[in-house]
Amino acid sequence: MIRFLTAIFIVLAAFASPVLAQDQTIQEVLQQHREVIEKSSRRTIGPAIDAIAASGLPSAQNVLQKWQSRDMWQRKEDGMFFYAEEVDSKTYTLYDFDSDTAVGDFAKGDLSQLKPNSGIRAVIGAALVQFQLNDPDPARRSEAILAIQRDGEASHLAPLRASIAGETDPDIKALKEVTERLLTISYDTDDAARVAAIQGFNGALSLDVRAVLNPVLTTTIALKDSLPDDANIKRRVIAGSEALPFEDALARMVAAGMMPAQPTISERKDALVANIQDGMVGGVAVADLADQDARDRAYMVLVSEGVVPEWDAGYSIEDAVKSTEFVEVYTEPSKIVTDAAEATLKTIDRAVGLNQTMDLALDGLSLASIYFLAAIGLAITFGVMGVINMAHGEFIMMGAYTGYVVQQIIPDYTVSILVAIPAAFMVTFAAGVAMERLIIRWLYNRPLETLLASFGVAIALQQIAKNIFGTQARPLTSPAWLDGALVFNDVLAISYIRIAIFVLAGIFLGVFLFIMKKTRLGLETRAVTQNPKMAASMGINPDRVNMLTFGLGSGIAGIAGVAIGLYAKVTSEMGADYIVQSFMTVVVGGVGNIWGTLLGALGIGFLQKGIEWLNPSNTLAAQTYMIVFIIIFIQFRPKGIIALKGRAAGD
Repeated sequence: MIRFLTAIFIVLAAFASPVLAQDQTIQEVLQQHREVIEKSSRRTIGPAIDAIAASGLPSAQNVLQKWQSRDMWQRKEDGMFFYAEEVDSKTYTLYDFDSDTAVGDFAKGDLSQLKPNSGIRAVIGAALVQFQLNDPDPARRSEAILAIQRDGEASHLAPLRASIAGETDPDIKALKEVTERLLTISYDTDDAARVAAIQGFNGALSLDVRAVLNPVLTTTIALKDSLPDDANIKRRVIAGSEALPFEDALARMVAAGMMPAQPTISERKDALVANIQDGMVGGVAVADLADQDARDRAYMVLVSEGVVPEWDAGYSIEDAVKSTEFVEVYTEPSKIVTDAAEATLKTIDRAVGLNQTMDLALDGLSLASIYFLAAIGLAITFGVMGVINMAHGEFIMMGAYTGYVVQQIIPDYTVSILVAIPAAFMVTFAAGVAMERLIIRWLYNRPLETLLASFGVAIALQQIAKNIFGTQARPLTSPAWLDGALVFNDVLAISYIRIAIFVLAGIFLGVFLFIMKKTRLGLETRAVTQNPKMAASMGINPDRVNMLTFGLGSGIAGIAGVAIGLYAKVTSEMGADYIVQSFMTVVVGGVGNIWGTLLGALGIGFLQKGIEWLNPSNTLAAQTYMIVFIIIFIQFRPKGIIALKGRAAGD
């Protein structure tokens, strides 16, 4: 009967305790631990802080925050705790923690300020984590989790786990789960839980995962005989290898007491000097110690007399360490944990390699887009018309400077770019038409003269640009919505400007195909290209078609200049950086074929990025290798990837 009544009492007490706790005030909790709080010892303060944090009272967080910031005060007359607001240097207003109301003004001499040391503040900070992780503001919860990821402690693990179940925001919950696994790897005492957490990161790309796994796999080199039987050994280490030079192996043996330290030549010399008596040392005159053998004989005499440390004349470091087994041992004692970490890091390395390949492919694609934009105009003037225009790069430069001038007039970068694209087309279209009418029309079918004349025009345009804009690089600023990058993970990302250039290249591919396939100008251009005399007999004016075609190619180069200017600095020499690649793109792809130009741009872009990846420290060498490769390619396929067929191919 007594046992039955006792059981009932325990059950009733269990149900009643939460009610009693809710009836309790935070001041009562503080008074229950008053002596511990007043003592403020790092070793004994834990129960008081735990009681405040576990009280469930709304004011508990405020108490801990005020205490941590040294803003909690105690009234001397009754030992009550408050937070205070300074009225003047001698007077403070005290506020009740439970009600947040002022209880009056008191002289500073009647109060004691609690000044927790750094150790106690750290304990309070750990207790505050549970409040921060359950803060009503999602932004504060995210900040708390990220802070734990940066500087986590074992004390954070329990409150973090407790907060996951009640998390309502799916993104924050996922962040909490990841952080919980990271802390589990570092601080959990259960090996099975650590292994499960490690395996949960298979293939993960986050740098935080590597930062946690790498310390698990740290190793040291030790003598195998000095280790316990259950030591977590990684591999055997050979003395004399790069990982363990002979000198290091010997030092480890001496430190372990396995052999005495042998005195060095310098130490033996000092010992001889210290034992000189009447011009003699070890029975040898000082004057006779000119060679090392004499000094060694004298030292051995001193060894036999017991006045200097022992030394073995036949001593060899290699012989001393060759019979000793050295191993690389994990600092982490659990083998299943290190095995899991090794396996997970292998999956991470594979995932990183795959994403690096994809990132390299994106870089190659974006570079190919730039080359295609730069070459698409040349594909018209050189590929279709057969005119070697060395001033094509300067038309790109003119387009970029046009965009810069427009931005000086229109400060809104989005509007200015939208205006700059057609403006650059009109400016360079007009310049192309003028060049064709004044120079190129007189030099058709004379490629050498055309090359020299256009090269002279290129030099003149560069000098004009220097005279107008100077030699300093000018910025062509992209709109704010093109800032930043599209980030897929910690390895894979691509800037929005590169994406915009890629889209622009696709648009102009479509525009060019539409013009050449669906418009009268395109039809006439193709007719003049294949047979100008027959086209003229059909009523087509070849001079007019050549003028418009050359202007179209120049205009597209101007638009390419605006796009490239967003990616690179605008200078008078910027065109020279793209003229060689533009010609290579057209020639490799196949002269006179827009699809060949596209394939040529892709091939050169991927090739250059691949060579740069193999030789990242020397960009100039990468470009040289690329040119050599293209020269070899042309030897085997002189007409390019897609060669013209039919009558035009023989012109």
